[in-house]
Amino acid sequence: MSTPSPTPSSASGSFAPLRQPVFAVLWAATVLGNIGSFMRDVASSWMVTELSASPTAVALIQTAATLPIFLLAIPAGVLSDILDRRRFLIGIQILLALVSGALLVLARTNTLTVEYLVALTFVGGIGAALMGPTWQSIVPELVPRHDLKNAVALNSLGINIARALGPAVGGLLLASFGAAAAYGADVLSYVFVIAALLWWKRPPAVDSGLSEQFFGAFRAGLRYARASKELHVVLLRAAMFFVFASAVWALLPLVARKMLQGTAGFYGVMLGAVGAGAIVGALVMPKLRQKLDTDGLVLLAALLAAAVMAALSVAPPQWAAVLLMLVLGVGWIIALTTLNGVAQAVLPNWVRGRGLAIYLMVFNGAMAGGSLAWGLVAQEVGVPMALLVGAAGLVVVAFIFHRVKLPTGEADLQAANHWPEPMLTEPVAHDRGPVVIQIEYRIRKHDIPAFLHAMQAVARERRRDGAYAWGVAEHTGEPERVIEWFLVESWAEHLRQHHRVSKADADMQAEAVRFHIGPDKPVVHHFLALDLKDGKAPHHGSTGAAP
Repeated sequence: MSTPSPTPSSASGSFAPLRQPVFAVLWAATVLGNIGSFMRDVASSWMVTELSASPTAVALIQTAATLPIFLLAIPAGVLSDILDRRRFLIGIQILLALVSGALLVLARTNTLTVEYLVALTFVGGIGAALMGPTWQSIVPELVPRHDLKNAVALNSLGINIARALGPAVGGLLLASFGAAAAYGADVLSYVFVIAALLWWKRPPAVDSGLSEQFFGAFRAGLRYARASKELHVVLLRAAMFFVFASAVWALLPLVARKMLQGTAGFYGVMLGAVGAGAIVGALVMPKLRQKLDTDGLVLLAALLAAAVMAALSVAPPQWAAVLLMLVLGVGWIIALTTLNGVAQAVLPNWVRGRGLAIYLMVFNGAMAGGSLAWGLVAQEVGVPMALLVGAAGLVVVAFIFHRVKLPTGEADLQAANHWPEPMLTEPVAHDRGPVVIQIEYRIRKHDIPAFLHAMQAVARERRRDGAYAWGVAEHTGEPERVIEWFLVESWAEHLRQHHRVSKADADMQAEAVRFHIGPDKPVVHHFLALDLKDGKAPHHGSTGAAP
């Protein structure tokens, strides 16, 4: 990407999504819910340092929180795309409230152990895994398309408002009244979130008769992810950043307690400073976007995070550590907002939940694996040296992968609906398959190399939208007669393809079709597999217009 991404022209534009009542209510409820979650997290992170002095045990809490998101992100994304998202979110909030309630009881009765803490953190991670892609997927339902990027930025801002307030308040509750108070406040926060979701009257989805089942939707999501080069770049850049940046989060409880001789309240202040820095970062992001493109923003975030880790390794005074946390917050919000925004921008609505789930899987996999690795490194060489190694590694990979440019995310991914419905001699059962689609072109001999070059992009699009095999061939007796063919697992999946093709994909297909020299459009044939065992010959679709 060579030019900065567009930004709102004014601050009022940045907050425009809050003019949508449903978005505003859910956003406020989410902020309250995240404040409670950060209270719970600061209590758990501090309690494990009281229960065990092992760096590995401390890092294991971070791993337990993020590993479920790595393991369950894709199934969670599938569920978010095929279930009623509002009801699904309500169920998840109830699960998370039960987790915090269990922690409250254990802390109150002084029966909390490292094992209980890790296990319940893991269950809470399951809830977070289910919630993440679903919550992000509802954003396009709540705001107009032109406000989507601002809504994503506001969600990041809300998280970091909670990050600023939650740990600080949680640390004070922890120091003044004990862990049970922090866990109890988290339980109360879920009441507000559930109430907001119950208040939201989500319009029922239109039943097209093509609803996806879990395993079919799972395969479709994986096919899309395998064929999307844009998503690959986002995932690679995210993994390289977070696997090294996770060092500061995995080791921060030990930095606060052992290196800086801080209390639980001071640890909460440090985490609160990260949130405050993130708020500052969110407010300066529009100006940064005017000067830097997305690649420049990610590089800046990496350099800021690396500088903080290096500075923490020398055990600065507590006041200096708090200032460093402010800088870390600025870098963290720049990275999160930029990478998440690009991921949202390259995903069409039909697969957004699954695509975001894969992004979250990579993000949390990098955080979980990185946290455990940095805990083991700290066990061997000490916390200061582990921080230095993480900082150096982050700088190196930031400059290496800066050359792998992030996609612009400016393509129009609204459905084009330009494919005509296949003509049928009689109805076809939706589960019939596989389906062979054959498109016949007439291409001048000297245009075939350019045509094949254009078809490379078409091939990726076919595979993203549902094809599991694709090819192109020429007629042995008529060199100008070329066919494109692809296979889809069922008739229903091919009908879904008709609704998945975006306007950007339609323009790309037009680039290939312009080489066709026939008087009419390329001819399309649909064929359905025959059942050789029963000797039946089901009817297949007749010739239609080109997709």
